[in-house]
Amino acid sequence: MRFKNVLFAGAALFLMLVFIAPTFAQSNQIAYINSQQILANFKEAIDAQKKIDELNKQWEKEGLEMQKELQDLQERFESQSLLLSESKRAEKAQEIQNLYLKIQQFQQEKWAPGSGQIYQKQEEFMAPVLEKINAVIKKIGDAEKYDYIFDTVAGNILYAGEEQKDLTDQVLEELNKGAVAVEE
Repeated sequence: MRFKNVLFAGAALFLMLVFIAPTFAQSNQIAYINSQQILANFKEAIDAQKKIDELNKQWEKEGLEMQKELQDLQERFESQSLLLSESKRAEKAQEIQNLYLKIQQFQQEKWAPGSGQIYQKQEEFMAPVLEKINAVIKKIGDAEKYDYIFDTVAGNILYAGEEQKDLTDQVLEELNKGAVAVEE
């Protein structure tokens, strides 16, 4: 008797899914965007990335100058070490060690994963850009009544049929109009 009830409940559930699932699937509006393409073609994103790249290039130059100074200091130490007194050698070795530690600290401050200044600057420069992009996506989603808008770059979409709408160009067009009101 119990097996019959389970079988009956299973059959009823199956029939409900067969009749309701197509209706549910048809009622969802789904589209997608390519965030990488948007960032590569949106002027404000390009400008923000240029600022980040310039800052990074400046820091790399400073780091290379410090490394050159360290190399020069080491070469002078090696060439003069036999002529230096024990205390002078220790002093020069300490000077080299201090410069080496300074270089390591500089690299850590600038490029430490997650906490380095480059990541902070990236957040600072890109946050307003991402807010604008998200505002446009929301505006399009609300106006065209999409239930879901996915990002292909995030790896969420393995397949998009031809009937699925790619909103990337539409988002870029809205962004380039410059009339984006960011909601706070």
